[in-house]
Amino acid sequence: MRKIIFLDIDGTLCNDSGVVPASAENAIKQAHQKGHRFFLCTGRSKAEIPAEVLELPISGIIGAGGGYCEVEGEVILHQVFDSAELRKLIGFLEEHGVEYYLESNQGLFASANLRSCLVKLTLNGLAENSVEGQAKINEIKWFLDLLIEDPSRIDYEDVNKLSFVNHAIPYETIHKKYNGDFHMLRNTVPAFGADSGEIGIKNINKKTAIEKLLAHIGQEKEDCLAFGDGENDIPMFEAVATGIAMSNASERLKVVADEITYSSDEDGIAYMLEKMGLV
Repeated sequence: MRKIIFLDIDGTLCNDSGVVPASAENAIKQAHQKGHRFFLCTGRSKAEIPAEVLELPISGIIGAGGGYCEVEGEVILHQVFDSAELRKLIGFLEEHGVEYYLESNQGLFASANLRSCLVKLTLNGLAENSVEGQAKINEIKWFLDLLIEDPSRIDYEDVNKLSFVNHAIPYETIHKKYNGDFHMLRNTVPAFGADSGEIGIKNINKKTAIEKLLAHIGQEKEDCLAFGDGENDIPMFEAVATGIAMSNASERLKVVADEITYSSDEDGIAYMLEKMGLV
């Protein structure tokens, strides 16, 4: 029976350095040759997905935490913010000194001080001109290169998610104000800090996107499995027959997982694909 496999990216397909282990790449290629189909299922917008990931034999992408979906190059779902509500949200964040970036398929539109904020967080006390500091900055260079810092280029009609890097006010303050109108989630990138998070469109998540994708390709839930590590993967696990948590996954995800595998660096994806007879 051919399977449909959904792959989260950060902390799952990619390790903490954003690299796809050779074991995962080889296993995915072997499973694909046997007729199994792979779909990315990530909180990232399409513009944030590294080239090496897109070069894998994938059949489609669920991005923006479920707000965007394409199958074999055909866009079947693209949910965006109401531009007026988005502007109000941005005004609140700027008023409180919270840095942010707007995610769209065109790129990442950054607040004025986001770049310097991310560099400072990445250095974590290291001197920027030191060998160690430069090595740290090089690890996030791919992301910094995506940032569009010209406000005149912002397309407010094409934003599907907002991520904020916040050390100014408690996360709960933002959550309390906007959770009724938007889908709120604490950030899944530890380096951003505990008060950082993501703001998406209400009632949109990985589960709703998977259900739309499966209806489009004519596949059933019983034919599907998914790999993940974060709490935003809980809805993804609800949409498939077998949810597989990485060993580095959040405890809440492990509780609802059907299987637990090794981490990305410990060849967890390759191990489980082989265990399930897919390679």
